[in-house]
Amino acid sequence: MELFDAHCDTLSRCARTGEGLRENTGHLDLRRTAAFRPYAQVFALFADRDEEEPEAALLAQMALFRREMERNRDVIVPCRTGGEVRAAGLAGKAAALLSAEGGELLGCDPERLPWAREQGVVAVNLTWNHANALSGSHCDRPELGLSPLGVRFVRRLEELGMLPDVSHLSDPGFWDVIEHTAGPVLASHSNARAVFFHTRNLTDGQITAIIDRNGVIGLNLFRDFLGEGTGPDPVIAHLEHMLALGGERSVAIGGDWDGMDRLPPGIRDIRGLEELRERLLRRNYPEALVRDLFYSNMMRIVSERCSTSAQETGTESIPPPRPSSAAWPPTGGC
Repeated sequence: MELFDAHCDTLSRCARTGEGLRENTGHLDLRRTAAFRPYAQVFALFADRDEEEPEAALLAQMALFRREMERNRDVIVPCRTGGEVRAAGLAGKAAALLSAEGGELLGCDPERLPWAREQGVVAVNLTWNHANALSGSHCDRPELGLSPLGVRFVRRLEELGMLPDVSHLSDPGFWDVIEHTAGPVLASHSNARAVFFHTRNLTDGQITAIIDRNGVIGLNLFRDFLGEGTGPDPVIAHLEHMLALGGERSVAIGGDWDGMDRLPPGIRDIRGLEELRERLLRRNYPEALVRDLFYSNMMRIVSERCSTSAQETGTESIPPPRPSSAAWPPTGGC
């Protein structure tokens, strides 16, 4: 089975527990993902600013990522471009990419993005649950869209061949991203609000806008965003709604592995995707569509947008992040 998953929080979990990527007690490890070939995974760098300093956490998790890549180089390699992902698969190894879940991890500073791109970051969520200097989030200052700094930030992402990730973003922030960018948009781990109402899920208008941009939406397996049902059935309900909107080339998997604690009954970890695939095939989904969902749609967007590094484009990089004093807007939490 092929898999290109758009979002997991396994790095931050390993940083907390002291476990590694080869084998751990979470949702995802290299022992279990050996069943997927080719396999590519976007590992999110993440910190809740109420619990730790985001930029220090970013550097610590990047160091952890490098150590784990070296320890497990027989089965997985770090990748920065679609070409490198493809080469890893041909070599029989898993591909690992990075994302940053929240602009505060980079000090909300557009000039830190070339450095992040060099480290392998291919996508950045503008916000996590907290509002920050770039935008309101889906649950903290949700009335706020992008600040002027946020506009500069998303334009810089595009210049560098990085993907703006709109999961967790406020609705006005989402539409500002659409207004101020021209290329594909990623929603790495979001579902359909029309199927199950939650502010973390996307409206039909937002889903259609991502489809129109040739972007990608990763289906999230967090039970609180799916609604009722057992096994893969709630996931299929969101999938079929997005397909009805024309999402054949835009729906992928973004499981949110190790970033949540409530999977649908009957699914214990990433291996539950095998049952989802079999269920779709039994429903007479074309094999080509199933392959697009599990692998090709994410492979396409990474290949199209993440073809070069900042260094290869001649963009000057500045040192790693430092604490930012940016204070727009006043923030709370959710």
